[in-house]
This record gives sequence, structure tokens and C-alpha cells, in this order.
Amino acid sequence: MEMPEQPRSRRQTRAAILTHLLQSGGSFRPPLAKAVRLSEASLSRILFDLKAEGLIEEVRRPAPYVGGPTGLVSLDGTVALAALELNSQWLSVGVGGLSGELHYTERVPLPKKPTVETVGRVFREALTLLRDWTRRRRITLAQIGITIPGLGRLSEFGNPIIPCDVGRISDVLGEMFAEVPAEFTNSVVAHATFHRCRAENYPFSDAHLFVFVGQGVAGAWMDDPNEADALQPVELGHMVFGTDGPRCRCGHRGCVEAYTSLPALAELLGVTEQELLQLGSDWVTAIPISSRVRQELRHRLYRLGLSIGNTLNVKPSHGVAVSGWPSLLAEDDRKALVDGVDASLLGGRKHAQVSLAFVPPSNGNDPQAALAFAAFCLASRGGMPAASTEAA
Repeated sequence: MEMPEQPRSRRQTRAAILTHLLQSGGSFRPPLAKAVRLSEASLSRILFDLKAEGLIEEVRRPAPYVGGPTGLVSLDGTVALAALELNSQWLSVGVGGLSGELHYTERVPLPKKPTVETVGRVFREALTLLRDWTRRRRITLAQIGITIPGLGRLSEFGNPIIPCDVGRISDVLGEMFAEVPAEFTNSVVAHATFHRCRAENYPFSDAHLFVFVGQGVAGAWMDDPNEADALQPVELGHMVFGTDGPRCRCGHRGCVEAYTSLPALAELLGVTEQELLQLGSDWVTAIPISSRVRQELRHRLYRLGLSIGNTLNVKPSHGVAVSGWPSLLAEDDRKALVDGVDASLLGGRKHAQVSLAFVPPSNGNDPQAALAFAAFCLASRGGMPAASTEAA
């Protein structure tokens, strides 16, 4: 017997509409009503409010069929969001819209050996640039999204990837943007949000595991975007494969990250990390790979696959999206990762019917991931002011 659905609050209903528009890019009223489980009359009342608040717009489009609707509902292009995206080289800051277009970007470089103090100064500089730019143009921000690699529940004890103090950064935000809601997240969550909301032909629409291989190796559980825990980061890069392996930045030896991160890949290919980053997606064709190096590469991808398979044993999922440098490889090389997932005890496609897909890397287009996260935050609270009890 099916349990009756719990009644949704006004915030949840508005959030369902806005997140659907965020992921679909726009919708005619009948399919929108069906997607968010509302009658067309109820939908019409809420769309009236959202339009009056400047969150959505409805433009005339040719009907999809004879006698069909002609009003396409989409997110309003005038809503301004700010994005700050930290990586190992710089902090990107930008202002953009709900559909992903950027109107302003700036990069503030990080010192070669960053400390909590210097990273704090970089954030203050970037936020000052943001404040000055928005003031000059009299732009009111609706949301700020900040992404930090390695951010987690224990971040108050220090960040293992880039040293920074989230509490201090929050204080600076409070000084400069007291009225603007701001949210921090782990970089992997932001990249997962970017793919789900911005990428065309993203392979999954239901719950799945998103794995991102970049400066580190991490994952995010992707669930119904209207749930409070829709985006949960999961650390899988520090499964240890042998204490005689390469040293990892976490202090251990033999972590899967120490074998498969971008710095580890650069070392294996005999180039600097900087050279690898500059080549971007072209490194696959630009750097010759000997048979010995290719064999080692596949061995490392197999270990990465085992890590993903073990993660699925903790929380089963029928879908896995892998993003980052492995997605650029030929199918013969990627097969090693798939074999690793399959080899995990009770994991893989044989036992768990796992569908595995590779999606293009999204690093290098900062601060697009942070902008997508900011849009998701605004949509998730139904576009309501963050201070309202209903949006909390």
C-alpha cells in the first residue's frame, strides 16, 4: 500500500517549481504542473507570485502542438548572483544570472604556499572587488555561493587541501554583504550541481553518486533537489591501497587520491601540474603515453574503480557519474575503472545493476560551478528571503 504524500509547505512548492526550471531551462505550464505535482490552477497562483517577485518570466513561444500552450516559463534573467570558487592557484569571483551567464569575473592569485592568513586576505580582496563592482552598477545580489575544496564537517579544525578559516571568511561576508544570503559548500557538490543544472544530456535524473577527479578525488550523493540533504559530499579519495604507496596530502601513504589526482597524473606523465592544467582537455592528444605509462594509468584507474565500488557498498546506488580527467580517456583506458567498480565485493553492474556514465570535466571554467550552486541555493529556499522563518 502506498503511503499518501506529505503535504508540502509553500516554500517546498515554490522550491519544486524553481529547481525544476533551473534543471530544465524552462517549461510550458502543463508539463511544469505535472512535474511538480500541482493542478494548473494552483501552479498559476504560485507563478503569479514568483513573477511579481521578479524570479520568473513567461515569454510567448510557438506552441509545441496544435492548440498547445504558448507561454514558456523560465527563470528571470535579471536576478543577480555572486560566485566565489577557490582552487589551488587562485580564487575566482564573479557575478552572473540564474541560467549561468557570467557578467563579471576576476581572479585573485593565491601564494605558492598559502596559509590561513594569506587565504583570508585573498578572500577579503575578492569580496572588496565584488562589492565595488556591484555598487558601481547598483546591482543587488540575491545569493552568494562559495566553493572550497575539502570543505567538510570538520573544517573548523583546518582544511587539508587549502588552509582557510571559514568562520573568518563568514565574518568578512557579514561586514560587506550583511543583507545577502551566502552559502559555503565543498567543491565536488558545486561541480555536481553544475552538471545537473547546466550540462546538456546529463545521464541521470534520479538519485545517484557523482564522482569528481581533479585536485583531489571526492563524490557527492545526488538526491531529489527538494530534500534537505539533496547534496551530500562523500570522501572516497583517502581509501588506502598500501602503506608503501606515494604520500598523500592527508598524511597517509597509498591513498587512491595519491595515485589518481591531477598532481599524481602530472607526475606519471612526466609534466608539471601547471603544464597539465594549461593544456586542459587537450592533454590526452598533446602528451605521448608510452605502453608502460598506459599500463600504470590503467592500474590506477582500476584502484579508483574499486574505491567507487566500495563507496557503493556503504550506500547502494544504481547510477554513477564520473567527471574529471578519466572522462577524457578512450574507452579502452576507461574500462579499467569500470572493471574496478565491478570487482568490488557486491558492487558493480553484476550484483547491483549499476549504470556508470562519464561526463566531461568541469574544472577550468570557474566560477561557473559556484554560480550554479548559488542558483541552486536560491531555488531550494523557494526564492524567499533567507531571514524568513518559512524559508529556514
